[in-house]
Amino acid sequence: MNPRQAAPLLLAGAALLAGCGSSDSEQTTPARTETAPEQAPQSATAPQGCKEVKAPAARESGGEKKPTTKLSTSSPPSLTFETNCGSFTIKLDPKASPKAAASVASLARKGFYDNTVFHRIVPGFVIQGGDPTAMGTGGPGYTTVDPPPNGTAYTKGVVAMAKTMDEPPGAAGSQFFIVTGDRLALPPDYAVIGEVTDGKDVVERIGMLGDPATEQPTETVVVRSIEIR
Repeated sequence: MNPRQAAPLLLAGAALLAGCGSSDSEQTTPARTETAPEQAPQSATAPQGCKEVKAPAARESGGEKKPTTKLSTSSPPSLTFETNCGSFTIKLDPKASPKAAASVASLARKGFYDNTVFHRIVPGFVIQGGDPTAMGTGGPGYTTVDPPPNGTAYTKGVVAMAKTMDEPPGAAGSQFFIVTGDRLALPPDYAVIGEVTDGKDVVERIGMLGDPATEQPTETVVVRSIEIR
């Protein structure tokens, strides 16, 4: 399944990881929903530690320009996500996916991800966010492609980009997913942009706030801002 359509990955037998499509017209159709991998339903009890908040207003998709600046591979930046469930940090990996990593960094600097939600949460599988529309069909208005090498592993803490089923391996918009399962048996279709280095407990907390049957959040989880270091 695809991490861009139904959620970061086509999890729990749902849609694919979609939603980060390239053109705005395509992103408005449900078929473009980006999702993440699928996995067997699991029961979960919502953890403590998240502040109750209202869902931010949805924004329109698109309007961004594809960045041309590359990231340093010797000292890549880290992104610290501030959420109502706590903060966590992702160390970007421009060696693995130079175009997608640079795109995510650029969007973060512009505040594209501020006041967006994790629209797909599958306990024991992935959490997916990065869609301004909060519907799983939105994106920046462009697509990058970094074909993942064979043998790419989607282990716990890995951050990769969602895509639709009809897009090529490594296609990416703005939607990303974080693996919360031990190791997902996924094909090398999703561009890996980094991994969680700090705040793993926060990611675990967020990862429990989903309905395995619907892959919908049971509580609102908002990305308030992202600090680039």
